[in-house]
Amino acid sequence: MTLYAQEGSLQELGAELSLFPEITIFKAGRIITMAGDSQEAEAVAVVGSRVLAVGKVDDLITLAGTQPYTVDTQFDGKVLIAGLIDQHVHPVLAALTLTVEIIAIEDWVLPGGTSKAALDPQSYIERLTAAEAGLTSADEPLVTWGYHHYWHGKVRRPELDAISKTRPIIVWHRSAHEFILNTVALEKYGITAEFIDGFTGAAKEQSSYEGGHFYEQGGFAVMPKLASVLATKDRLFEGLNLARDYMHRAGVTLACEPGGIVSKPLQDAQNLILGASESPFRMYYMPDGKSMAQMHIDGDMIGETKAVLSWGAGRTAFLPDQVKLFADGAIYSQLMQVTEPYTDGHKGEWIMEPELFDRAFDAYWEAGYHIHIHQNGDGGLDLVLNALERNMRRKPRADHRTTIVHFGFARPDQVPRIRALGAIVSANPYYVTALSDRYAEIGLGPERADRLVPIGEAQREGISISFHSDMPMAPGQPLFLVWAAVNRTTTSGRVAGPDQRLTVEQALRAVTIDAAHSIRMEREVGSIEPGKLANFTILDADPFTVAPEAIKDIKVLATVSEGTTHPILAQGTKRAALGNTGPLFGRTNFHELALAQGIADRGMSQGCSCCQPVQNAVCDVNAPPASTAGCCSTNALGWTVAGLWSVRLTGQI
Repeated sequence: MTLYAQEGSLQELGAELSLFPEITIFKAGRIITMAGDSQEAEAVAVVGSRVLAVGKVDDLITLAGTQPYTVDTQFDGKVLIAGLIDQHVHPVLAALTLTVEIIAIEDWVLPGGTSKAALDPQSYIERLTAAEAGLTSADEPLVTWGYHHYWHGKVRRPELDAISKTRPIIVWHRSAHEFILNTVALEKYGITAEFIDGFTGAAKEQSSYEGGHFYEQGGFAVMPKLASVLATKDRLFEGLNLARDYMHRAGVTLACEPGGIVSKPLQDAQNLILGASESPFRMYYMPDGKSMAQMHIDGDMIGETKAVLSWGAGRTAFLPDQVKLFADGAIYSQLMQVTEPYTDGHKGEWIMEPELFDRAFDAYWEAGYHIHIHQNGDGGLDLVLNALERNMRRKPRADHRTTIVHFGFARPDQVPRIRALGAIVSANPYYVTALSDRYAEIGLGPERADRLVPIGEAQREGISISFHSDMPMAPGQPLFLVWAAVNRTTTSGRVAGPDQRLTVEQALRAVTIDAAHSIRMEREVGSIEPGKLANFTILDADPFTVAPEAIKDIKVLATVSEGTTHPILAQGTKRAALGNTGPLFGRTNFHELALAQGIADRGMSQGCSCCQPVQNAVCDVNAPPASTAGCCSTNALGWTVAGLWSVRLTGQI
C-alpha cells in the first residue's frame, strides 16, 4: 500500500513535509494485514493513532521524504498482525467469577497463576473440601465458580453441609445461571422457605429450598440476596483489573460487551478501569434489550435504550443503534431449546419468553437497530429466524447484519436460511472443545454433539463469521478460539465434526476484520490499511506456518493500541491497579449493605420503581421487603450492586 502525489506538486509538497507530524515506522519480521491482499509487508508507517502506509521499510522511508520519521525495531523478527478483537466479553461477570475459588472443567491460566481443572466428582469434592479447609477466618464464606453437574456429579445442600455446617458455601455454576448453597448460607443470607414460596411462575419452579439449588429464573431471584458476597467492593475492582490484564495478555486490542448489566453505577466502575487513558484496549458496550423490554416494552423502550449511550467515558463507549436480545437458555446448563427432545428427557428454557422477544425484536427492527441475539439451540434459532423473516417481509432492510450470537446448535436446513435472510454469525467455537464429548453421552447424543457450532457449513454458505469468548464462558483468548475452530479437538483428543473446521485464514478473520464487521467497525479496525486505527498484536510465531495444533501456544509479546505500544508484562507481574480508591469506593459497613439490600429488594417489586432507571429510584427503606421476583428479576445482580453504589452516591449513610 503506497501513497502517491501528483508529479507537479512534488516540489511544493516536499517543502511542507518537514512541518508534518513525525512518522513511526514499525519494522517486523512479517506483517499480517488481514486486508485480503497478498502483499508481502515488513513494516507499517503510523502517524499519531492512524496507519499511513504498509510495505517495505525502504519504500516507507522513501515515502516519508523530508517528513520527520523514526524506525521502531522493537518488533524486528516478530509477527505483527491486525489487532485481535474479542467481540463478546463480560468484564463484570469475569471480575466476579475469576476472583473466587475456581474449580472448573478446564484450566484457567490467569495473570496471578493457574487454576487446574477438576474432571470428575471425586476430584471436585476433594478440591472443594481443601478450599474450605484453607480459609483462615472461621466465618469467611467460601464462594466457588466452575461447577458443572455433567462432570462433577450432583452437588446439592447435603453434599455442601457435609463439607461445612458452620461456614457459608456458595457454589456458582459454570454457566453463571445457577447457585447451590449449604444450610448456613441459606440462613445467613435470608433465603428461607417463606421467601421462596413468594416466587411466582418459572422462578418458583426453578428453585429448590431442600436442595439449596436455584437455576435460571430461580438463580436470578436469589441473586440479590447473594450480591453483597459475590460483588464486594474489593472483589469487583480486583476483578476488573484482572480482566483488563487477562485480555491484554491475550493480545486483545478491542473488546465489546453486548447486553451487559443495565446499571449506571456498575458502568461507572468499569469506566474507572477499562476507560482509563492507560488501558491497553478500547471497550465497547451494547444495551441489554432484554432488560429494556422487561422494563419498558409498553413505554418508551427505544428512548430508554438510547439514554444509555452517554454512560461510557474515556476508552469505554456504547455503540449506537445496536442492541442485544436473548432467545433460549444457557448451553452450559444444557437448557437450550431443541426441537428433537433431549435423550434424558429434560427440557430447555427461554431467557425471553417468545411473546416478549417478538415484540422487542419488532420494535428494535422498526427503529433501525442492528440486533444481536443470544441463541444456543435449534428451537431458539427458529424463534430468531422467524422473527427476522417476519420483519424482512413487512419492512425489508439492506445490510441489517442481524447477528446470531453463540450459534450453539443449528440444523442443516437452518444455515441456508440464515444466509438468505442476510443474518451473520458470531460463534463460540470453544463449545465444541469443552462440551461435545460429554454432551454426546448425556442430553444430545453423538450426532448433535458433533454438530455443535456448525461454522463450516456457515462458511460454505458465505455467511460472515466472527468469534467471541463470552468470557468467562470461554477463556478470553482470540488465538485459543482460532485454535478451537481450526482443529475442533475435544477434551478427549478426538475431532468433532471435521467438516465443520475452518482454515487458519478464515479463523483469523473471525477475530480481526470479520469481528469488526460484526459490530460495524470495519472502517476503523480489523485490518492494517491506510487511514485505519493503528491497532496491532505482536506474536512470537506465525499462525500460518506453525502446526495447527500449536496455534493456541503462540505467545503474545505486545500490543499497539492506536499507535501506543503496550508490552505484555511477565507472568506474575500486575499492572497498577485502578479504581478502588477515592471517597466513592473507599468505605463499607454493614449499615450501607443492609440499606443497599433494602433498595434492591424493593427495586425488584412492581411497587417500588422496578421499571425505572435505578439512579431515579426512590424507595422507602423502612417498607417491608419484597417477597416476589418482579419485572427486573433477570437483572437482579445489577440492581443489587447498583443499590450498593447508589447508597454511596446519594450519601444515605
